Amino acid sequence: MTVYLDHAATTPLRDEARDAWLDAAARCGNASSIHRAGQDARRLLEESRERLAAVLDCDPIEVVFTSGGTESINTALKGLWWARADGTDAMVLPDGEHHATLDTVQWLHDHEHAPVRAVALDAAGRVPAEAFADALPGAAVATALVANNEVGTINDADALAHAASQAGVPLHLDAVAAFGHIPVAFRAWRGDARGQSGLCALSVSAHKIGGPVGVGALVVSRHAAPTALLQGGGQQRSLRSGTQDVAGAAAFAVAAECAWAERDAEAARLAALRDRLVRGIRASVDDAQLLGDPHDRLPGNAHVLFPGALGETLLFLLDRADVCASTGSACQAGIPEPSHVVTAIGRSDAEARQVLRFTLGRTSTEGDIDALLAVLPQVVERARASSGPRSVSRS
Repeated sequence: MTVYLDHAATTPLRDEARDAWLDAAARCGNASSIHRAGQDARRLLEESRERLAAVLDCDPIEVVFTSGGTESINTALKGLWWARADGTDAMVLPDGEHHATLDTVQWLHDHEHAPVRAVALDAAGRVPAEAFADALPGAAVATALVANNEVGTINDADALAHAASQAGVPLHLDAVAAFGHIPVAFRAWRGDARGQSGLCALSVSAHKIGGPVGVGALVVSRHAAPTALLQGGGQQRSLRSGTQDVAGAAAFAVAAECAWAERDAEAARLAALRDRLVRGIRASVDDAQLLGDPHDRLPGNAHVLFPGALGETLLFLLDRADVCASTGSACQAGIPEPSHVVTAIGRSDAEARQVLRFTLGRTSTEGDIDALLAVLPQVVERARASSGPRSVSRS
């Protein structure tokens, strides 16, 4: 039986979300049509928008449905850059952001000549609020993760949003990894919403919380006016054009409500399982190191450095033992790369290749932890034995 410990990549579809999707998909009607079938679809779409908005603590009109986190991030960053105020320049970009953000900012730098102001992470993978604030004056756009998707460290979103509001800089928060696991409250973080100051946009994705793949949302403050990424109908506040995915919206809303209802209890359960996992790893692999903040982290995240063992080798051997995990690093065209987050917290390139990310979800059990711990010592030993430098040093 497969042990699935990669819930941060995607988590199983909830029965409630699947049922909502199937029910909505069985209906016929374009939500932009004026006949009865179209208006029935529109009613379900707007009800879903209202339900998701209630969970996100925002106004329904601020919810723009997208195809997922990557589109949401692109829409926010490119749209806010293109709509920047006169006299502003630069993108404020913390090190260690998700590649959807890094690659979007790189595109803006390469094609739109956007200057980039980097903000270094601390050793726990946190965006220091003071350093973030220092980078803001005169900037056009700022962005930051609510919680780091690799090492799991939770940022002080309140402080980051307040700093952006004080500086009058439009802020985007990437809450894809955080949503459903810790409180995410757009209204509370928005701060001074005059013009485009303060928190302007927030990205979330359905498949991280038990909704379907291919559905996400961008919350855009009613006071903000980013330039649209797509044209062709202006179905959602002229920010996103195209026929709206009613079934996806319905499933996302249901998944969000389920995640919200169980969040506190599930966070406590997952944190206990994670701590058991970390204790077990340390007991069986004595030089293993937990990366990220040891306490202020996502409840289901354990990001571990195994010195002398390549992450991709560990991943392969665990997969052979029916355990699914992740290296947490980018993989371009099938070529593994060192984790940019691990190097951003001051570790070497070699160490950035020796990490695994175990992430737990609502289907995770004590049996899953026991199954991993039963095979992990042998897996690490075999991975180290296959390492060229380690083998030479032992001979």
